[in-house]
Amino acid sequence: MIGRVKFAEFRRLCLDQPEAEELETWGEATFRVRGRIFAMGAPEGSLVSVKASLDDQAGLVAMDPKTFAVSAYTGRFGWVSVRLSRLRPPLAEKLVKNAWERTAPRRLVRKPGAERPGRRTAGR
Repeated sequence: MIGRVKFAEFRRLCLDQPEAEELETWGEATFRVRGRIFAMGAPEGSLVSVKASLDDQAGLVAMDPKTFAVSAYTGRFGWVSVRLSRLRPPLAEKLVKNAWERTAPRRLVRKPGAERPGRRTAGR
């Protein structure tokens, strides 16, 4: 059986995206590309949120409502809450990559082998 995703793995997936950085905001780790948030969650928590389209959000929630839910406050923009303990690594990677691509500037998304991996920065 494939293992489930822990927050440390989710963080690594986020920071592996080109020009991604981590910044603590609202008491949670937020993952950003050029200042725009594409994912977030608390290291000690069981849920993370990722940016998605409204169609993807609806499909994920319908597919597995025990794993996915419409995010509070940001759900109307397509954000999805994800229960890490039920998430497998291949899907986690796809969700993070999709969230990054929806958030990053088009020129950066189109760039082959885009830039450098992300980094962790101090909170504001």
